[in-house]
Amino acid sequence: MNYRHAFHAGNFADVVKHAVLVRVLLHLRAKPAPFRVIDTHAGAGRYDLRGPEANRRREWRDGIGRLVTAPVMEPARALLAPYLDAVAALNDGRGLSTYPGSPALSQAFLRAQDRLIACELEPNAAAELKGNLAGDKRSKAIAIDGWTALNAYVPPKERRGLVLIDPAFEDAGDFERLAQALAAAHRKWASGIYLAWYPIKERAAPDALARRLRASGMAKILRAELTVAAPRAATRRGACGLIVINPPWTLAGELAMLLPELARALSAAGEGSHRVNWLAGEK
Repeated sequence: MNYRHAFHAGNFADVVKHAVLVRVLLHLRAKPAPFRVIDTHAGAGRYDLRGPEANRRREWRDGIGRLVTAPVMEPARALLAPYLDAVAALNDGRGLSTYPGSPALSQAFLRAQDRLIACELEPNAAAELKGNLAGDKRSKAIAIDGWTALNAYVPPKERRGLVLIDPAFEDAGDFERLAQALAAAHRKWASGIYLAWYPIKERAAPDALARRLRASGMAKILRAELTVAAPRAATRRGACGLIVINPPWTLAGELAMLLPELARALSAAGEGSHRVNWLAGEK
């Protein structure tokens, strides 16, 4: 495994993924019963935007760096506020220096009764993740393959919660593997919320993923995609998508308000576009 998310931390794909993650976490917090977050491909947990990895490509400048200064219209601004506040809380008020990965964002929205399992196999990132979560009894870092974790840790004892699946997509078979893994996990825990991210370099693989999910029998599947630039080299993706299984009842409407503003704020030269649609369930 060669992938290191530190090179891409805070880019446009992180922004859309993490903005949606926070909306789901807020939904879970709205009820008093405890919930669990299972982050299958967690990365290091937080990232130094002034460090050599983040600054090699400076993707964060066109992601979170662009968003924090963009004039976002209401009601999207209010929907983004909890996410942006969590980012700001990790910084010193003198500009962006640290970006929270999904474990740090999840940690920010846990209550005393909630739990986080963050899984990472790459040795350097796993060591950083363990250090970043140290001292928080609600959170646990585990050095384990994310696909193995997805099978092993559902259903959680809390019976409420979220599984975040954000693989590197280094393997050509990861799109098919994602569909199979989601269906298998759903059979074990049909009431859980599943949030899965995928890159878009061309349409064949994402469209095949959609067909497989439609054929899976899962009752509620929401798809959201965001494009901020025309197709680029493999190292500079311009589009990504999210699959949400069992989305909170408010999420489709929230995405309909959020994505147009994110497409406008994160794109250059008017290239941004988006779509939100149901693959199964509500229309």
